[in-house]
Amino acid sequence: MTQISIIVAIAKNYAIGKNNDLLWHIPEDLKRFKKITSGCPVIMGKRTYYSLPKRPLPNRENIVITDIKDEVIEGCTMAYSIDDAVNKMDPEKENFIIGGASIYNQFMPIANKLYITWVHKDFDADTFYPDIDFNSWMETERTDMPVNETLGFSYSYITYIRK
Repeated sequence: MTQISIIVAIAKNYAIGKNNDLLWHIPEDLKRFKKITSGCPVIMGKRTYYSLPKRPLPNRENIVITDIKDEVIEGCTMAYSIDDAVNKMDPEKENFIIGGASIYNQFMPIANKLYITWVHKDFDADTFYPDIDFNSWMETERTDMPVNETLGFSYSYITYIRK
């Protein structure tokens, strides 16, 4: 079975973005994201792809989902539906769903693992993560980070696997 993992940073009010950008800049979280996803396929929507500071993301197969038939983005594997993206995933590796909200929503029912950075603060946003039914997930790993004076909030890295 293909390993499908979601990796995301979510605010206390489930906010994940505004104006196609992140709501915060947590250098440690970006390093963690790079370490976890390096060498593995990353799957995202086109708006998320264009929001990346460096694209395609290096040392990862970038699978970009678009509903525009025959659209091509140089250096990326194109998928034209969720099913097409699943078919293009590497069955030998962990495949990471990296956004945005619509893509997360569509992959939640079939994801096996969640890597969530919970940001312990509410944010003004226009993009939110879908509700999570925690009865379906088991926490397997947790690291609580203290309040970062520069950021003004604390956060936690929590990994869940589907029950």
